[in-house]
Amino acid sequence: MDRRSLFFGSGPLAQVHPAALLAGIFLIAYPSFASDFFTFQIGAYSLILGTISLSLMMLAGYGGMVSLAQLAVAGLAGYLVAILGDNSVGVMGLGWPWWLTVPVAILGAAIFGTLIGIISVRTEGIYTIMITLAIAVAFFYFVRQNYDLFNGFTGFAGVAPPTLFGIYWRSPDAFYYLSLAVAAFYFFAVVYCARSTFGLSLQATRDNPRRMRAIGFDVTLHRVAAYFLAGLIAGTGGVLMVWFNGRISPGSVGVDVAIDILVIAVIGGLRHPVGPFIGAVAFVMLENFAIDLIDRERFNTVIGLAFLLVVLFSPDGLLGLWNRFGGTLRFRRPASLEKLERSGAG
Repeated sequence: MDRRSLFFGSGPLAQVHPAALLAGIFLIAYPSFASDFFTFQIGAYSLILGTISLSLMMLAGYGGMVSLAQLAVAGLAGYLVAILGDNSVGVMGLGWPWWLTVPVAILGAAIFGTLIGIISVRTEGIYTIMITLAIAVAFFYFVRQNYDLFNGFTGFAGVAPPTLFGIYWRSPDAFYYLSLAVAAFYFFAVVYCARSTFGLSLQATRDNPRRMRAIGFDVTLHRVAAYFLAGLIAGTGGVLMVWFNGRISPGSVGVDVAIDILVIAVIGGLRHPVGPFIGAVAFVMLENFAIDLIDRERFNTVIGLAFLLVVLFSPDGLLGLWNRFGGTLRFRRPASLEKLERSGAG
């Protein structure tokens, strides 16, 4: 394989561009010239939202399954961190060490994502969207009305990352680099997955599930496995989210915020793993600075208009605009079935 396809591969991915290297250098050097506000509130927050949205991109972009429950999956991981670890509200807080709490929280989120997949994978299109939306709404009301386990409307506060190697990981620079490391790991994991036999099979089930069944693939199993992997990604993002906010409550997993994850993924672009991160940066910048131009209460109106404009003029999101107006990231529709047949995977 050509070395130039290291980051973006072929098929649904694009050829590598020098901008990728420049972007990596910029992200690593970012805290050296950015203020604490931009490092923490803009940089780290964008990476967290991008990571959670990446789980949706994997499901929708490679599997054709649009799930509105990814924030609920992330939220469960956040709640598990508060319940199993330490918090300051006097409810639950079992005091487990972070090195045990975090893996259990992520695994719990992945199992929750798998259960969502088992329920929804036999549906398509609008039915999948409605089922996953119903699950997100049910999760929101469940945590809001359950006081014994989730502390109801109040939720949990005083949830903080550990101090490790003498570093307090919620300090702006440390937390930014932690978020960057997680985002980079899952970004390259998704890129690799897209080029693997499983990734090609998943894309093929999206393009022609009937033909995949005919050549012997278990379409349902592939889709459920994708939900499990997406649950790992969203769960890790949920752990970072609760550390970022220092608290979690039903408002953190509300329906409006769940839809924001879809908006971020679509605005950035669902055809490449970098799209959710681009969409997250645009969303966070609007969220923080749109109030200088308009009333805060009209923020959702601005986001809605931006969403409509991107969808109308570029169904592939901001990446599609880059491709249309002078960018060199060229996308080709994947021929997943043909690749599988050539490789003998069938």
